[in-house]
Amino acid sequence: MVCLARCSFRTQDPIMAAASVSVPGSTGPTFSYDDYCLYGNLSDDELMQLAIERSLAESHGISSEAENTKTSTVPSRPAPGVTSPTQPSQRSQQLLVDPLLKAIWNGDMKSVRQIIKKADCNILIPNQYGWLPLHEAAYYGQDQCIQILIRVQPGMINKRTLKDETALLLAVSRENVRCVECLLESGADPDIANKDKETPLYKACEKENAAIVAMLLNHRATVNKNCIQGWTALHEAVCRNNVEICEMLVKAGAKISIPNIYGITPIFVAAQSGKLDSLRFLLKNGADINSQAADGATALYEACKNGHVPIVEFLLSQNADANKPGKNGLLPIHIAAQRGNDRIVSMLISATSKARVRRSGISPLHLAAERNRDEVLELLIVAGFDVNATLSEDRRNMYEDRRSTALYFSVINNNVEATTMLLEAGANPNLDTFSPLLVALRQGCMRTVTLLVEHRANVNAYIPTHPTTFPATVMFCMKYLPMLKYLMDNGCDALSCFDCVYGCNPHPPLKTTRRVRDDIRDEPTEKTCVQFCEVISTDTYNHWAGPIIDVLLDYVGDVKLCARLMEHLDDYDDWACIKEKAMPPRPLLQLCRLKIRHLVGTHRLKKMKKLPIPGRLIKYLNHEERCEDL
Repeated sequence: MVCLARCSFRTQDPIMAAASVSVPGSTGPTFSYDDYCLYGNLSDDELMQLAIERSLAESHGISSEAENTKTSTVPSRPAPGVTSPTQPSQRSQQLLVDPLLKAIWNGDMKSVRQIIKKADCNILIPNQYGWLPLHEAAYYGQDQCIQILIRVQPGMINKRTLKDETALLLAVSRENVRCVECLLESGADPDIANKDKETPLYKACEKENAAIVAMLLNHRATVNKNCIQGWTALHEAVCRNNVEICEMLVKAGAKISIPNIYGITPIFVAAQSGKLDSLRFLLKNGADINSQAADGATALYEACKNGHVPIVEFLLSQNADANKPGKNGLLPIHIAAQRGNDRIVSMLISATSKARVRRSGISPLHLAAERNRDEVLELLIVAGFDVNATLSEDRRNMYEDRRSTALYFSVINNNVEATTMLLEAGANPNLDTFSPLLVALRQGCMRTVTLLVEHRANVNAYIPTHPTTFPATVMFCMKYLPMLKYLMDNGCDALSCFDCVYGCNPHPPLKTTRRVRDDIRDEPTEKTCVQFCEVISTDTYNHWAGPIIDVLLDYVGDVKLCARLMEHLDDYDDWACIKEKAMPPRPLLQLCRLKIRHLVGTHRLKKMKKLPIPGRLIKYLNHEERCEDL
């Protein structure tokens, strides 16, 4: 009879969990919360008896799930949230310990012999999981019980559980060497796999048990059989870095470069998992160092990806190709730069072709800057990688803002150190469609803005997709007047802010966002440039209109404010002086300053402090006159 108690508790591992709730007065094993709930209706005497029998079972090396109880009534408890299919009258059942199984667990051969001789004993009836007494004996390491059972029914030696596990596979999984030997000598098939197509040989390699591997190979186990993922026993032995087993498998005919379903060969596994000894063994036995997986990755690529420095060093010493790209077009140096491993990058620099990097459409500088890998970025700059390399068109289109330079990545990450390194190495701040300066202004980072402007970033940058009649740089700093003034000091075009097609005439009403969307949906409209007076009239900026206009007026000559700007200046009495400031004619001193600045140039003005020119004049030319009364 099959043990119902065992079937009730079998999980993936038949051994029950350790107990945690003590039985009052007991000095033996304790019960888990589930056990306590399950046996909640038992008396103290019955619980005591159960605890004593469990203790005796454990002393014989048997799992705590072998419940050596007398007949006891246990309520059937469905899993949380599951309704029991039984009727109320059927919610209790008798869980009986099968005497045969009890004898097998205890290794009591005498009882086993006596029981199987009985007419009503059928050792070929499986339990609900498909387990026979033979499986139990193999699992618990009772080799003598195996011999008795097979002598009675030799035909059941290769019977499988519901998971297609044979007694041999169970014995191998539990590393019961004597049971494995007994089963093999009795004719067990060493090539029967479970539902995952894992053979006993595969399991033995997984357990790193060389003795069992040797037994299986001596009994002609198929060495190149694949599991469900295509892995062979050699893949598993390499993954475990067990060279002894690898040698045994190769001598038995294991193929060195057999791929799994993803095209991954054992050498790829060794590099990926950082197993240097296995890698040496495979190369010594003829493995292809440049073999590629289904995604085009090589062993060197995977070693770089996983940061295995000794593996990378060894592969390069064996002339691994550092210029072999994967299907994504990236080279090992790309992935090493992305992961920020400066030691690996330094090893790859000399082995990597810069021409091959250019053909990839992306520089390792891009990836280092994108991930803020400053140490790697510095290494690559010193090694001479082009700081002005741009992304290829297809890679650029992967980003909504169409970024193209490593400098852009550094600026958008607000990484001042990386930005400084790139600019000092000669990075051009004007190569991107959307200027890095606009990004820095939008972020409000004055340090980055200063760096970019000092390295000749275009202070009059526009946004091609959103045309305006005035520089977009003005739009991004109108709330931060010191930054606006800094741009104007460095040559930003203030005059264009006062150009208006409507002039003193009434302006059309501003379109709300919703109306603009309706127009786009109803019929296509021509793209028109947005004027300064329209932007400053939005809710975002109209409260700042007066101070903004005041700053801009310091950098223009005679201008005429349009009707909308005049309306804004009329909103507050304090802004009346700004309105008067705009009235022509402008002071001659102001006009002279503008002329001199135009003739000398903003960048040359910074060097005028070294010339024998009065300091007050230099301050005036640089719009610093408010710092000192003239």
